[in-house]
Amino acid sequence: MTTLADFVGTSLGVSQWMPITQELVNAFAHCTGDYQWIHLDVERSNRESPFGGTVAHGYLLLSLVSKFAMEIGVVPADAAVAISYGLDKVRFLSPVKVGARVRAEVTLIHVTDHGQGRYLIKTRNTIEIEGQSRPALIAVAQALLTS
Repeated sequence: MTTLADFVGTSLGVSQWMPITQELVNAFAHCTGDYQWIHLDVERSNRESPFGGTVAHGYLLLSLVSKFAMEIGVVPADAAVAISYGLDKVRFLSPVKVGARVRAEVTLIHVTDHGQGRYLIKTRNTIEIEGQSRPALIAVAQALLTS
């Protein structure tokens, strides 16, 4: 019988590419109140930003970790519920310019059996930028699965 532990060290999959649009960045700014000009002011960012245009918020990219994990199917089909348990480590490595596309690769790095059908899983989530070798971010996330 195959168990979750059998997949430790294995890539669980790669998501589809997702475009980072100015509309998405603007909506995130509206939701969070982070209106820094490098995210929203296209003309000023084109002139003054060291990135050569507007860039996505780091926390916008981090918030996509859950979306990509669900798309990949990280939660086993027999799990009754999956609850985010937090993050161990997050590193923002490269800015993502508006207009770029990103995707995630998720690797299972640890499983702890808590008994009674409860498992704490730890995954490494790498958000890649199309056409770039350096990722946008790497986040180690934990989730509690209950069957």
